[in-house]
Amino acid sequence: MSTQRSKTPSASPDRAAVRRVAVLVHGRPERIGDARERLARVADARGVEVVERPADADLLVVLGGDGTMLRALHLALETDVPCLGVNYGRVGFLTSIEGRDLEGGLERALAGGYTVLELPTVVAEHGREQVVGVNDVVLTSSLLGRMALIEWLVDGESLGEVGCDGVIVATSTGSTAYNLSAGGPVLAWGLDGFVVSFVSPHSLHARPMVLGRPHVVTLQNRAPDVPVQVIVDGHIHSRLDPGARLELRMGERCAHLARLAGTSFFSRYRETFTA
Repeated sequence: MSTQRSKTPSASPDRAAVRRVAVLVHGRPERIGDARERLARVADARGVEVVERPADADLLVVLGGDGTMLRALHLALETDVPCLGVNYGRVGFLTSIEGRDLEGGLERALAGGYTVLELPTVVAEHGREQVVGVNDVVLTSSLLGRMALIEWLVDGESLGEVGCDGVIVATSTGSTAYNLSAGGPVLAWGLDGFVVSFVSPHSLHARPMVLGRPHVVTLQNRAPDVPVQVIVDGHIHSRLDPGARLELRMGERCAHLARLAGTSFFSRYRETFTA
């Protein structure tokens, strides 16, 4: 993993015109229809080269929903190439352009009319293994109908054991996903912090906690006979057997989200959650 320290998250001003663009599409091609061909026509009209590798591009255009966006942000994490989403999913909170507006939105973006927001990540360590989450790292019981028992510590100081269905450690990006459904607080995009929330805790005292870059969270499986799954950005990653622990902290690298000029976290929040 890179040791580059992320800068304070911020949005950059409008960019230079795009010369090379890469494309990532939804895992079900039927969801996007002829979007790729429409994109190619816009790029050709502007003299923009469509390349295969994101590392060779100025911009990675994502045709899909939030799941495809997360895949793109992971793919581009080591390249710092910004990802611009065209929504062909159900919610598309991370996207910036609706599928019906593909041509107009891409015209603006390829002309440089977009900003880039740095999205902090969270790193989970299990022994010598590390995994990076753009959205969240979640612990859940591996046995249907059995409660997980998790001890949680911040900077080595125990805050007790909690019987629960799961624990969510979410970045600001992921705070509007599973964390929001579980009653956790919303963190504005790019905020240099993360949140620990419990899913259906069997306690009146297990409250969400917002932490910052200096903090390290340890989650230890205290159940005598119930393993827990480690799920990273919606995908099962590994398992914690009884007694095993997971350490989590903010990552050194940021993902880079491109937004059309004039759009914001707050406008997307209003459109998605208050409409």
